[in-house]
Amino acid sequence: MKTGGQLVVEALVANGVKRLSCVPGESYLAVLDALYDTDIDVVVCRQEGGAAMMADAWGRLTGEPGICMVTRGPGATNASAGLHIARQDSIPMILFIGQVQRDAREREAFQEIEYRRAFTEVAKWVGEIDDPARIPEFVTRAFAVATSGRPGPVVLTLPEDMLTETARAPAARAYQPVESHPGPSQIARLEALLREAKRPIAILGGTRWTADSVAEFQHFAERWHLPVGCSFRRQMLFDHLHPVYAGDVGIGINPALAEEIRQADLVLLVGGRFSEMPSSGYTLIDVPYPKQTLVHVHPDPSELGRVYRPDLAIAASPRDFVAALGMVRPAADPSWSPRTAAMHAAYLRWSTPPVTGPGNVQMGPIMNWIEANTAPDTIFTNGAGNYATWLHRFHRFRRYATQAAPTSGSMGYGVPAAVAARHLHPDREVICFAGDGCFLMHGQEFATAIQYALPIIVLVINNGIYGTIRMHQEREYPGRVSATDLTNPDFAALARAYGGHGETVERTEDFAEAFLRARASGKPAIVEIKLDPEAITPTRTLSEIRKG
Repeated sequence: MKTGGQLVVEALVANGVKRLSCVPGESYLAVLDALYDTDIDVVVCRQEGGAAMMADAWGRLTGEPGICMVTRGPGATNASAGLHIARQDSIPMILFIGQVQRDAREREAFQEIEYRRAFTEVAKWVGEIDDPARIPEFVTRAFAVATSGRPGPVVLTLPEDMLTETARAPAARAYQPVESHPGPSQIARLEALLREAKRPIAILGGTRWTADSVAEFQHFAERWHLPVGCSFRRQMLFDHLHPVYAGDVGIGINPALAEEIRQADLVLLVGGRFSEMPSSGYTLIDVPYPKQTLVHVHPDPSELGRVYRPDLAIAASPRDFVAALGMVRPAADPSWSPRTAAMHAAYLRWSTPPVTGPGNVQMGPIMNWIEANTAPDTIFTNGAGNYATWLHRFHRFRRYATQAAPTSGSMGYGVPAAVAARHLHPDREVICFAGDGCFLMHGQEFATAIQYALPIIVLVINNGIYGTIRMHQEREYPGRVSATDLTNPDFAALARAYGGHGETVERTEDFAEAFLRARASGKPAIVEIKLDPEAITPTRTLSEIRKG
């Protein structure tokens, strides 16, 4: 006979869980007590949204479900921000929520929420465990649902009295991933389409990739001289300095690359949904009938044909699809080889930052310094805002699992993701880009970095405004500034108050030494970069946008 709390933890151990994030609550004390007797690393966070974002980052970087535990009511609603990120980004994650005791349900008891009604839109499955004997069944199902087809978050709620009740239950077993493989006829059809094409392009996105499948696809693209783009915030799926890389595909796309996609006669879309952001507002491929011949590879059959009607639909994960590409014979000398070389050259020009701009701090030279002074396996994280353009456009990703950023455009993601990444990879440098507004969404997780001695480096690009919203505001309502100005703390002093290292950069030439001091400190660090609000984009100032 074991308590529900013990059975939950045994199921986590059986499914290979090594770490979880949480904010503790009285509703699941029995689980916390059972965790005491395991080797699972419990990362205690400062806000449930940050805890859920950490779990998302673990799922994003490993492909295994990130695990998060929060209490009922306000704890759960705080965590919903992380659920939304994981849902839109197709990230495997399991959120456990303490729930009111069973005999108090439907009375609007203390902090009660009916989670099936509340979270169905942001989770693949929402379940509640009423009987402790069924815990192994529910937890194993949660892992399978989170990782199969299109990955995503699962919510399991745990009534408080169920966790303290004892029961006999079968020993939990590890879940088995559901795999799907392309058929030989589909691969043969793909080869025929490639041989007929004159202007093909591949676009990589989504999840369920591995380091091996990324390397294998790169080898395939190399043999075919096939130009490759990476979907919005999935840039880590291809080496940016490889001669067939064409650039990132999404908002702020290189206009030359956008035109190449529109003029392509074959688009091989692997792994991604090609939703609003990657498709530049559904402007690159027509809905529902693309002008280009479309081959869409996605692990969820229900996604194939939902927005775009493909000429060839392949229901397979990127990993399993890439494994089958070995059947495709290499092209001898594709006619599009010069086009591929020209597209890579255009990417290199596009991703070279400007060296001048308004104000005393120039982000272009700073990005050049970062590129020259960080290792290829450095992990970069960010939230949302115009500041992220500097990383998104000008950093050249070289390796898989070096990027954690939300395709959903959620502010505040960068700091908790950096904490999670450094916890997962203590031997790798982790650099977070955050705007001043973005940092103060979940910047309190800097305290979590301090608590666990995780020396992340946070670059706070401070321009004193909600930059993206101001940019849109000045374009749509010139000169009518409303609700976008910010008054900020001294971020370097804030870092020191937490027990970390703090630096302030007010001139471009001061950045390198400030960064090196932050790195040498061995502590979690904040490097505040004071950027002129006029430097709102790499190419246009705020005043220019205001003038139209």
